[in-house]
Amino acid sequence: MIVKKRFMLYNSTKSVKSKMIVEEIKKELLLIEEALKNFLSSQVPFINQVSEYILFAGGKRIRPLLTVICAKLFSPSVSEVLYRSSILFEYLHAATLLHDDVVDSAEFRRGRKAARNLWGNQATILVGDYLYAKALKLASELRNPEIMEIITETTLIMSEGEVLQLLNLYQTNLSEEFYEEIIFRKTAALISACCEVGAILGGASNKEREKLKIFGKYLGLSFQIIDDLLDYLSTETGKDLGRDFKEGKITLPVIYALKQASEADQKRLLELLNLPEPKEEFFEEAKNLIEKNQGFKLAQEKALSYINKAKDTLNGLPENIYKQMLLFITDYLTNRKK
Repeated sequence: MIVKKRFMLYNSTKSVKSKMIVEEIKKELLLIEEALKNFLSSQVPFINQVSEYILFAGGKRIRPLLTVICAKLFSPSVSEVLYRSSILFEYLHAATLLHDDVVDSAEFRRGRKAARNLWGNQATILVGDYLYAKALKLASELRNPEIMEIITETTLIMSEGEVLQLLNLYQTNLSEEFYEEIIFRKTAALISACCEVGAILGGASNKEREKLKIFGKYLGLSFQIIDDLLDYLSTETGKDLGRDFKEGKITLPVIYALKQASEADQKRLLELLNLPEPKEEFFEEAKNLIEKNQGFKLAQEKALSYINKAKDTLNGLPENIYKQMLLFITDYLTNRKK
């Protein structure tokens, strides 16, 4: 049921080809889900409890799914080791979510209470550390120095991204280029690593591996821009709307709106962005100013440009069901509502 919901957006499609792709994706998700449950086995029950709370809270499993598909693009017949390897990316992602919620003092995550609100900041940080270590252990078991290098380097880059974001809260003069540097480090680097490691596990050539690495980068940049849009525009129930605004995070819709705005609109938007918390009552006004000055429209166009670049990068790769799945996922992420 959980797996079905993850791709509910396309379940009603009339295309026979699309339905076939969705069914293949569901099969892969079931195997990934099974691996996640089988290999989460700390001897400390409390660690399992908190880990399960974040891991099985309805995440999309995009990262391990990309790893599996990128491997199968070149080697459709793979062993169980692939699924075990793919979940290390979900552990890394879950660890960052636990740590992020502490840093941001978040109240909710995926429509329910953040782990920190149930078990406190200290326990949440420590379980996040455990999940990082678990991911590195799974990576080491592959006994592949190249993959280990990618994982460790990506973990460093992600940490740098979080620090850069923290240092630039309320920096309303943040440039588009620097914003993209932050989201590459925070989000796109991990998605790029998923695709590159998948290619290595599938036996891809160096050229093919580089293509998938770049594909993942563009997909990840688009993914985060859409995430930043949804922080203002999502209509999903349970969504903690306006978190970026409340926490002083300057994202692409804001950057574009400030560039386009009249002097009066710019002045007012800057006033709203610089208000100390709590400032929930001003969220709608800020949202309306961003919309009025085309911040959402321009950010959507930027996300779409990265999606198109991601698709173009797949040219020249094997023509099979797994390539179609990659193209399908890019469209799914473009049209997602949460």
